[in-house]
Amino acid sequence: MVDLQTQYQFIKPQVDKGMQEVLSSAQFINGPAVKSFQASLEAYLGVKHVIPCANGTDALQVAMMGLGLKPGDEVITADFTFAATVEVIALLGLTPVLVDVLPDTFNIDPKAIEKAITPNTKAIVPVHLFGQAADMDRIMDIAEKHNLFVIEDNAQGIGSTHTNKKGEKVKTGSIGHVASTSFFPSKNLGCYGDGGAIFTNDDDLAHTIRGIVNHGMYTRYHHDVVGVNSRLDSLQAVVLNEKLKLLDVYNERRKWAAIRYTQLLQGHSNINTPVTSGDCDSHVYHQYTLRIINADRDNLVKHLQEHQIPCGVYYPIPLHLQKAYVDTRYKEENFEVTNQLIHEVISLPMHSELDEEQIQFICKTILAYLD
Repeated sequence: MVDLQTQYQFIKPQVDKGMQEVLSSAQFINGPAVKSFQASLEAYLGVKHVIPCANGTDALQVAMMGLGLKPGDEVITADFTFAATVEVIALLGLTPVLVDVLPDTFNIDPKAIEKAITPNTKAIVPVHLFGQAADMDRIMDIAEKHNLFVIEDNAQGIGSTHTNKKGEKVKTGSIGHVASTSFFPSKNLGCYGDGGAIFTNDDDLAHTIRGIVNHGMYTRYHHDVVGVNSRLDSLQAVVLNEKLKLLDVYNERRKWAAIRYTQLLQGHSNINTPVTSGDCDSHVYHQYTLRIINADRDNLVKHLQEHQIPCGVYYPIPLHLQKAYVDTRYKEENFEVTNQLIHEVISLPMHSELDEEQIQFICKTILAYLD
């Protein structure tokens, strides 16, 4: 699904040199490489504050802790996404409220958000799923109307651009009150272990979050807030520094691959190719996800595997049906789109090293099965 070996070879000299410098300096946590990456990412995203941490799940949790959400507060998020989004809500004793998504972009449905708001609702977590910006104008309008926080889950969308109603182009992760991302190796901007970050333009919130990720300390052994131990190590920052320089190139390569997939697959009666909302900058294709219509998606998965073509089903079970998150409040009729998507979606190999021959082979194999 992701060719990290080839990607590494292109940046090997810089990465190896930077890692050796970290090893020689022995500044393994919050060293110069981390500070350099933080500043570079702030400039790239156009945000005032980037706070690196240990992983993307921690980033979401710390963002919620920083906002001062209390047990029982309701947090609205999408039913069709990875479990980490709802996991941290539950871990903090908050009440997850899952809502349906849009059938074309797979992103959270703003109408469903508004319908789910109660006096206990305190926050919305839009996920920029598969790399496409959610409808942030409508979401921010809803949040302002109801006095809610917006926490962007940007784990799959780093580098994507939202064009707001003023015509301004802004990076996802810079729009809500706070945002989180993951640097898991398979992400568009991934390290060689694990890592994450929180973004915000709020000075006070950034100060709080910096304490939370470091055991609640601002001065050593003075614990001013309840914190966690979640820091990005310097070796991972070396990798991220080099990859950030190429992130736009990586994303353009992904867009090229997506265009070629779509050119070869669109028009088939059993295939719905991805829909891009807005301009071409709004989607960075963390995944290239098809909907297989009136055909057996699961047998297609087996067919591709038999031809040594990796693929993924993201996601096979909606969150509202996961054992950990079952709740009598949920009604199946409120998840019509999600309940359909879980039977239809299939994600094809997507990374910056895909070439024409590989894409041709993958598409021919899919079409041969469906025909």
